[in-house]
Amino acid sequence: MVWTRLLGRMATNRAGAAMAVGSILCVQFGLAASVPLFDDLGPAGVAALRLGWGGLILLVLIRPRPAQFTRRALLACVGLGVATAGLTSLFMAAVSRLPMGTATALEFLGPLGVAVVRGRRTAKAWPIVAAAGVVLLTEPWRQGVDVVGVGYALGAGACWAAYILLTQFVGDEVSGLRGLAVSMPVAGVVAAVIAGPGVFADLDWRLALAGLGLAVLVPVIPFSLELLALRRLTAGAFGVLMSLEPAAALLIGLLVLRQVPGPAAVAGIALVVAASIGAQRSGARTESDTERGGVDTEGIEPAEGAKAAEERRTVSAQ
Repeated sequence: MVWTRLLGRMATNRAGAAMAVGSILCVQFGLAASVPLFDDLGPAGVAALRLGWGGLILLVLIRPRPAQFTRRALLACVGLGVATAGLTSLFMAAVSRLPMGTATALEFLGPLGVAVVRGRRTAKAWPIVAAAGVVLLTEPWRQGVDVVGVGYALGAGACWAAYILLTQFVGDEVSGLRGLAVSMPVAGVVAAVIAGPGVFADLDWRLALAGLGLAVLVPVIPFSLELLALRRLTAGAFGVLMSLEPAAALLIGLLVLRQVPGPAAVAGIALVVAASIGAQRSGARTESDTERGGVDTEGIEPAEGAKAAEERRTVSAQ
């Protein structure tokens, strides 16, 4: 009986890990597939197209009603949508100027900062490790550093930090997917304003269908995989797996976009991943904390839901 339960638990853990990794790969392949559209719509236009389709899909599937929200919850959902739009638009702009692995690692400083602030005293050393990784990634001793691209990536990281905090607040106020079904349409509208009216003049049926496909790839598939993974993994295990995302971005950038990283970039990404793993393991919310927002966390332990929020921009840009 004990062995049967143990084997069953091992199988559940393996399935959860596979789903988490599958989510990461979907996000990164979706990002790589977005890059060719930059020539037609620009980074801001691609961000608006993806968020617009994602918001429409969620509206149709969830159909939130105003009566389901308090005024405070509704305002939080709107704020979450603004943060999501900023995250997506800035990250797309960063990827248009930097390799995927570098942009993702720099963006990861946002969740890392949140984890360090919330973590135990042992987490306070991880920013030093991350800073060393950033120095290796940007190589300030060399000429030609794209300062604007680095600024975009760091701005996306700041928006991601805001996204984490707002997501957890929305999760405490709104059950199920309703918060996401409000924040994502808001994100689509804000991203369209950022892109400007010119993006719609360049939009044709081919680009519209491409945007719909990307919206399914990110967020519909990875979101579903994450939800299933969270029901099978502990918060720590999920956090460690999601911290591997910069490494996955480097690999997908190499395979799909032929972005060959130098030794310094590889070492820098490794340091950022190590810092993220270390900070996340010491920065999880406790069992008494509230669960993740923007995601249906029924059947998920509170700490697990919170860790998911810390580890994912969910529908956002990547």
